[in-house]
Amino acid sequence: MKFIVSSSALLKQLQQISGVISTNTVLPILEDFLFEINKNKLTVTATDLETVMKIHLDIEARDTGKICIPAKILIDSLKNLPDQPLTLAVDKNFGIEITSDNGKYKVMGENPDNFPKEPEAEDASEFTMESSALVKAINKTIFAVSTDDLRPAMTGVYFELSNNAITFVATDAHRLVRYRRTDVSCPQNDNFIVPKKPLNLLKTALPDNSDEIKISYNKNHLFIEHGATELVCRLIDARFPDYKVVIPAENPYKMTINRVDFQNALRRVNVFSNKSTNLVALSISGAELQLTAQDVDFSFEGNERMNCRYEGEDMKIAFNARFLVELLSATNSTEVVMELSTPTKAGILTPVDKQEDEELLMLSMPLMLNQ
Repeated sequence: MKFIVSSSALLKQLQQISGVISTNTVLPILEDFLFEINKNKLTVTATDLETVMKIHLDIEARDTGKICIPAKILIDSLKNLPDQPLTLAVDKNFGIEITSDNGKYKVMGENPDNFPKEPEAEDASEFTMESSALVKAINKTIFAVSTDDLRPAMTGVYFELSNNAITFVATDAHRLVRYRRTDVSCPQNDNFIVPKKPLNLLKTALPDNSDEIKISYNKNHLFIEHGATELVCRLIDARFPDYKVVIPAENPYKMTINRVDFQNALRRVNVFSNKSTNLVALSISGAELQLTAQDVDFSFEGNERMNCRYEGEDMKIAFNARFLVELLSATNSTEVVMELSTPTKAGILTPVDKQEDEELLMLSMPLMLNQ
């Protein structure tokens, strides 16, 4: 079996899917790419048994066939080759000879029959959305996903589908992000949880443009197709907590503040906070917000004052500053509104500049103040 492919085109596509491959795999064959040739089309697959990613590429070939090639050595060699056509020849013992303009390189491949089979999209429901909308949804929620494996339901992003909207929710029990798109129509009311790893891969593989992507799902898997790229991942088999009960129904006090100024003040004051809690106290009275942090163990203390617009009774409430900074980064709005009720209830952050067809709500649980 023999085929000719552009070195730079192949490298670009392989780098897109190489993130699937784990460094400490159970099976040695999971460290390989599966190359499948059918006439002048090359399909390359990478998997870690939970996530499968495929790309399709035009090549020159007379044969059909398949071979497993070790991923690391292939990518490392392509990185060091200038852009040129490469000829790959595979013998019957799975030996691979790569011929470039100036050299020949030999690699030992593996039997493609041992490569894991990918899941089939049986009984799948299907809908479409813009590529940029999905990329945006991932960027706005993924940072709030929990890393606690004892709570598997929170280690992914919750997709909630309805006929006239799609909602993405992520929480780690300390903060919560809910991002809703009303420009997506799903076939039925449904929900599932997508793990963090495939979402991170999609974030880099999908273009931030108005291309249409096809999303289908069944009981166990999610299937995403865009152009020459395909991704399949196993869904998290767990029940997502009822996030609606966490969002306070009434938060009568409202503070409107410049997002970037608030974020920078939090960063500066947080330097002096206790590193295990990142506790920063917010004292709000009239049109002034005071931020205070201290680390008693080292006698560190930081204070800052800034202007805000506030409607409500004077209040002192504490938050994890690092979490607040990350939440504020999820929006581009010039100003944000923080809705509060009591020092023991969650604070809600929403952007003032709202985009059409989308709605963002962010929530942070308060920390206990040492009075």
